[in-house]
Amino acid sequence: MGEMVQFPFSGGSTGGYLATPEGGSGPGVIVIQEWWGLVDHIKDVCDRFADEGFVALAPDLYHGKSTKSPDEAGKLMMALRIDEAERDLSSAVDYLETQDSTTSKKIGVVGFCMGGALSLYEATKNPKIGACVVFYGGHPKVKPDLPNLYAPVLGLYGENDRSVSPAVVHDLERQLKDLGKQIEVKIYKDADHAFFNDTRPQVYNAEAAADAWQRTIAFLREHLSM
Repeated sequence: MGEMVQFPFSGGSTGGYLATPEGGSGPGVIVIQEWWGLVDHIKDVCDRFADEGFVALAPDLYHGKSTKSPDEAGKLMMALRIDEAERDLSSAVDYLETQDSTTSKKIGVVGFCMGGALSLYEATKNPKIGACVVFYGGHPKVKPDLPNLYAPVLGLYGENDRSVSPAVVHDLERQLKDLGKQIEVKIYKDADHAFFNDTRPQVYNAEAAADAWQRTIAFLREHLSM
């Protein structure tokens, strides 16, 4: 359904996977990769968004690199310069916003794992973001400027997640509510980190993933409808 595209950013160009609905247009959503890179799972998520009527773009933050090795993924994640990733994300937002197929005035961001942290980070950097979805987002080098958050947030987490524990989630929720920001949080019982990734049977939780997807679609439709 989708295709690889190139778009400009500071100092050159970068690539991404773009999926467009059969109807040809819809609200725009940026999909942000896990630490594995722009792998088939993330492309499939873009295709699923297109099936739901969204124009979905997943920028390649590793610029062609990807891996199936957790050790290598960790190295790629820690080598990622956050300022450069943010520039890539902002360029992706600008590219999506200028597409004739994009009908929403603002753009949604949805990220998984590392991408979840970057989703929240981008929503504190870019006023063009109208909705932010965080799937078990965590990254030791990503420190979002929460007082500067531009968009409502939907946070989706697993109860058994050791890297993004319920305590961490509740602390984020408390901070944002104290700042007067809008956040909805769902912590799935007996779900692990990466419960949405159906290519990883050791952690995939079909029931939690289905519910999280429905919540994500409803949230994005609500906040990107205008």
